Amino acid sequence: MSSPLTSPATTNGEEPLYKKQKKNPSQIPSLPDELLVSCLARVSRLHYATLSLVSKSFRSLIASPELYKTRSLFGRTESCLYVCLRFHPERNQRWFTLSLKPNNRTVANNNKSSCNLLVPIPTSHNPHMLVSILDCQTHTWHEAPSMQVKQYYPHANVVDGKIYVAGSCVKPKSSNWMEVFDPKTQTWELVLATLGKRFTHCINKSAVIEGAIYMFVDDIGVVYKPREGKWAEIRSLEDLQYLGFCYCVIGNVLYCYYWRNGIIWYDFKIRKWMNMKGLEGLPQFPNYGCVVRLVEYGGKMVILWNKYGSGCNNNKMIWCAVISLERRNSKEIWGKVEWVDAVLTVPVSCETVCALSATV
Repeated sequence: MSSPLTSPATTNGEEPLYKKQKKNPSQIPSLPDELLVSCLARVSRLHYATLSLVSKSFRSLIASPELYKTRSLFGRTESCLYVCLRFHPERNQRWFTLSLKPNNRTVANNNKSSCNLLVPIPTSHNPHMLVSILDCQTHTWHEAPSMQVKQYYPHANVVDGKIYVAGSCVKPKSSNWMEVFDPKTQTWELVLATLGKRFTHCINKSAVIEGAIYMFVDDIGVVYKPREGKWAEIRSLEDLQYLGFCYCVIGNVLYCYYWRNGIIWYDFKIRKWMNMKGLEGLPQFPNYGCVVRLVEYGGKMVILWNKYGSGCNNNKMIWCAVISLERRNSKEIWGKVEWVDAVLTVPVSCETVCALSATV
């Protein structure tokens, strides 16, 4: 009976001629941090969550201010969407950010989700923090200096990197109706508002168009040009009757959602509202109980709306759509739906407080 085949080397007590090598876990070569930051800055932020799992050093670099400074120098900044919700009966508001699935460019339907979601971020719960600043790189909150005059239901607008805040105070007058905050110096300054005393109630809506701040209270409107320090009264407000509370400014064009006309935009030259063309794939919003928000999103438009469930369901879905815009001539703006998706399930009592975007 034949014996099993064996290697001569093993029968003599020697090591096998072909020793199987152990496979060590793959390791990333040691590279200078400057080079790694340069590489990471060229990668979309959508991949940072995955890359942070590679190693502790990667996680540290992805959270470093140097990475975002390099992204800015390389022109690789991206827009981030933030949504503020109030869950009654809670007093504090909660903040969420849109988490996108990398390389997703499909229009989702009711049967297939693209996994774009609103995810919670840490929320400031300090009741004594009157003015809070969110660091969009680290999602941490910081306390800012308090305003010189307490404002009720203030509206904030950004011009040339400074934040202009106006609202309604106890005794409104030209010297205390508006303040400006400089993030670089972390200081507030009062703005001489010669027409501010016209506002005896809270501002209903405001927007920045071509560097000028437009503010409205019912049938009263004023415009302030910070670069010139000039105020002016807005006349013929009947042209802006459709503005409502669902509007945004993208590329110095004023857009608005009106339930009868859908998405419309305002031509300041001919003083007329125009219908946006295209928008194939965008669902029709419910006429009853549907809150719609428009947000500027890196030159694109984000539309947020809620959709109630059927039957006795106590929840509703927040839906989101991203629209790319194309101005084909002076009288036509076309919208192309990049994707549509349900991004969050909330109780029916949940309120959408605001939505905005930041460049990171």
